[in-house]
Parts: sequence; C-alpha cells; structure tokens
Amino acid sequence: MATERQKFFEEFNQAFMTGDVDFILDSVTDDVRWEMVGDDMIVGKEALREALGGVKTNDTFKLTIYNTITHGTAASVNGVITFTTKEGEHKKFGFCDVYRLSSHKSGKIKELTSYVVEMN
Repeated sequence: MATERQKFFEEFNQAFMTGDVDFILDSVTDDVRWEMVGDDMIVGKEALREALGGVKTNDTFKLTIYNTITHGTAASVNGVITFTTKEGEHKKFGFCDVYRLSSHKSGKIKELTSYVVEMN
C-alpha cells in the first residue's frame, strides 16, 4: 500500500498527463529547478509556468507507474507514458524522475531531474 508521500508523487506525475498546471505549481518551490537530461533546464516557478503552457494537448495519455520510492528529502518515480497523437501516431516513453524536496515531511519539490527515453 502506498504511503501519503508516494501518493503525492503519483498525483504529481498524473497532473502532467491531465494538464493540471495549478497542482504542479502548488507542489514546487519558487526557485524550483527542473533538468530534462539531454534537453532543457528550467529554473524558477515562473519559467516552469511558461514551460507548462503547452501541457494541455488533444493527445490521449496513459501513465503507468512501476515504482515510487521516497526517503527523507529524496524521491524517485519510474514508469511508462503511452499516447496517441491527434494525428493517430502511437508513442511510448520510459521515464525516471528524481526529486529533491525543500524539507522532509511536508516539503515542496525543489529539484526535479527527468530521464526520458523513447521506446519502440
């Protein structure tokens, strides 16, 4: 059975799939850092808000989470995202997100590192 902290991270990942920008922004610190390994680095809540402007799409997403691990101020979630674009193209990505929180019990997300690989 998932802990409250594990449920939070699963809800956070689901918020990206549903376009719940408010939940995402409420869950991070003002100086959040999000590194998409091999791609972009987003620094600050306002930059994150701008980056999330394109989160709502007509694509249909399915999120499958395999593991959610939490310990102290660190957490990790891995799984697979599958979707079909509005053009009918099927896509599948494996991911692992590593989190650092601002404090132990009720901290917000201060750092997020995302590893994403397209799968066949």
